[in-house]
Amino acid sequence: MKTEIILALDVDTPAKAKRFVHKLYPKIKIFKVGSQLFSAAGPAMVKFINRKGGSVFLDLKFFDIPNTVANAVRQATRLKVKMLTLHISGGEAMLRLAAEAAKKQASALGVKKPLLLGVTVLTSQEAKPETVLKMARAGLACGLDGIVCSVREAAYLRQRIKKKFYIVTPGIRPKNAAVDDQKRTATAFEAITAGANFIVVGRPILGAKDPLKAVEELIYKKP
Repeated sequence: MKTEIILALDVDTPAKAKRFVHKLYPKIKIFKVGSQLFSAAGPAMVKFINRKGGSVFLDLKFFDIPNTVANAVRQATRLKVKMLTLHISGGEAMLRLAAEAAKKQASALGVKKPLLLGVTVLTSQEAKPETVLKMARAGLACGLDGIVCSVREAAYLRQRIKKKFYIVTPGIRPKNAAVDDQKRTATAFEAITAGANFIVVGRPILGAKDPLKAVEELIYKKP
């Protein structure tokens, strides 16, 4: 599977988000809708991206009591998102109920089930690979489809977990670029080499003078 880029639409208005979608689709086909944009635009932004022909990575990092998270996952499935995130720290009961809810809701609607991705340790925090591995195994055992982790742990997980699963890596930065509030960053090339299926990029593209050129350089330019 070819590594795909996800543009993190971490902007404060729906109008800004729409401009980036219009400008970068179909060069970028998957767009991350996180807490900031979802709070500003709600489900309407997800529907807009779907109508445009793109796919949505709903990054709300669900973490609550099992029933609440399961209901949130049902709603996300109804929105036909491509993938969504849950905190593995929410525990086995929460993760299993969420996985069951996604499967049943997708079947009832006749739509493709969203990929459920378990958040291990945020890339703004330091983490030991062993800790991430333990969390990843726990999440996958509960029915998750993949893991969100930094590039630093991606190859480590690939080597030690033999089953098929997806890896999504945030914290992607061009070489020698500012890391902002991130602690565990890497280049796109490093992420691809480590075995990431999807890489999440925001500020290096959103802040570029030529966002389309930034995308091409990020993906195709080797160190």
